[in-house]
Amino acid sequence: MSRLYTATNICLAVVSVIYPLIWYFGQQYIGVTPIAVLMAVIWLMRACLARTSYHRMISSVVMVIFLCLAFIRSATAMYWYPVMVSMMMLLIFAGSLFSSQSLIERLARFKMPDLPPSGVRYTRKVTQIWVMFFIMNILITTVLIVTEQWQAWAVYTGIVAYVLMGVLFVGEFLYRQFCLKKEM
Repeated sequence: MSRLYTATNICLAVVSVIYPLIWYFGQQYIGVTPIAVLMAVIWLMRACLARTSYHRMISSVVMVIFLCLAFIRSATAMYWYPVMVSMMMLLIFAGSLFSSQSLIERLARFKMPDLPPSGVRYTRKVTQIWVMFFIMNILITTVLIVTEQWQAWAVYTGIVAYVLMGVLFVGEFLYRQFCLKKEM
């Protein structure tokens, strides 16, 4: 069961990353319904294998959305998936700011369980930066959808957004390794 859970999560991650390209190029050859059904099946597997009721609920909601899209066959609605993913990430990161430990702090504590107060402040700021990134990503993607810039949508959501995420991730890592090493 654990291997199937891991395989499903990897499959979902890969399909989510390449979804903009699958949708942009696939819609002209196979249409809305097969792609929406494929996404619904992957999210159904994720829901069935989820380890928490929260993950089961989120996965089920996304699955139902894709089933609805398959039923109504709305090509335009399929463009909103990257926005949904960014909204989920925004909720995860922003929600963690209201808990005792931000998401980045929780991740940092795997490596450094006794994180000093300066590290706690720093990880909270990094979490806030990720929140701002996801807000910006949602806004840009929404503008591209509303203005029907489909080619720009495919390039931005399929390439540019991931490059920006990588730059943010690597930039923060390098900053932490070289500039904050003394403080933390």
